[in-house]
Amino acid sequence: MVESSSSSWSQVLVKLKFFSKIKRFVHKTSGSKRRDNEHTPVVDHLESVDHDDNINNISNSIINDDESSILQRSVKRLHFGSKEEKTAAAREIKRLAGDDLSRRKLMAELGVIPPLVAMVGLEYSISHRRVAVQALVELANGTCTNKALMVEAGILSKLSKNINVDELAKHEFAQLVMSLSSLVNAQFPIDSSKILPLVLHMLESNSSVDTQMLCLGTLYNLSTVIENVGSLAKDEVVHTLLKLSSMKEASEKALAILGNLVVTLMGKKALESSPMVPECLIEILTWDDKSKSQELSAYILMILAHQSSLQRTKMAEGGIVPILLQLALLGSPLAQKRALKLLQWFKDERQMKMGPHSGPQSRRLSFNSPAKHDDADEGKKLMKNMVRQSLYKNMENITRHANGNSDLNSKLKLLVISSSSKSLPY
Repeated sequence: MVESSSSSWSQVLVKLKFFSKIKRFVHKTSGSKRRDNEHTPVVDHLESVDHDDNINNISNSIINDDESSILQRSVKRLHFGSKEEKTAAAREIKRLAGDDLSRRKLMAELGVIPPLVAMVGLEYSISHRRVAVQALVELANGTCTNKALMVEAGILSKLSKNINVDELAKHEFAQLVMSLSSLVNAQFPIDSSKILPLVLHMLESNSSVDTQMLCLGTLYNLSTVIENVGSLAKDEVVHTLLKLSSMKEASEKALAILGNLVVTLMGKKALESSPMVPECLIEILTWDDKSKSQELSAYILMILAHQSSLQRTKMAEGGIVPILLQLALLGSPLAQKRALKLLQWFKDERQMKMGPHSGPQSRRLSFNSPAKHDDADEGKKLMKNMVRQSLYKNMENITRHANGNSDLNSKLKLLVISSSSKSLPY
């Protein structure tokens, strides 16, 4: 173990000496107007260590002697210092890492990520862990490579054990977790089961809205990958998302996650079994000031209602038809389109129920029987009366939302006084 540490530190020293030589070489030749195309000892040294970065990028990453010595000192303290020395080094790493992307990549090459990840462990105090997380957040900014190195170093396991922390720590941890979750966009495997305990705890506890938004951003990133649906499509996760969808500040992100889950068989079953469905989603359809939430809620309801008579029955009993009528007239173009589609399904289902089995039947009737045609006509009249009553019932609300729009008022009059149900916009 000692030999391994010595070897690792020797490699770090070699790199630091190499960067110092490059810096001196650049300063020495900066006044010259021409560049020598022949190999120099510095280029020979570059080739000997098989370094791929451009010399100018490396020289720009260490601006002056002070920062070069600070970086060397910080790297050494992170590897071999006491807890307090490591904390001071982490603060310097955080400060230096915030300057530019090339410097963040350089620091990762110098091996600062593993010791910073180790500092997030429970053997360190919360103040030490916070400083380490702050430094990791800076190092993760804009580079998938650094994020991947953190995951490989075990940061997800470390974070999943940091549940009982204060609000400031929650927010910083949520920042890092969301940053790491974006690796799924680069097709890097992320074990969502190691992230969920911390994220759910922060969502269910009295976290700030900003912290909750970061957690929802993490869940959204995870929900875009089909392999993660198994861990997300659970009663606890779905229940939490449905509760948050009822909060206007968080509704759009929560509904977007549910929209990703409901298109899968597991996610659809989890939503169907929730006691909050469909009432919670129907309520969101009434939010006139949240058109995006209305669109997402209507989308989820469409998926649930498709080819499911049971779900359509639940929705009808929850009073969805009048609300859909209002949304079809006053909602955004996309919300109107989805509301009309749902209304068409409810209309078709009513027509099926009002077929030959509707009402008392004293005898069997032949296909072309006049009595059967009379029953069909009665069914159509009943259907038309039910729709008209529903429209009259909601006319006052719809007219109030119209805000004096003459065109809309004309549409409403035509819709109500129409003599045929075929004129309805669904």
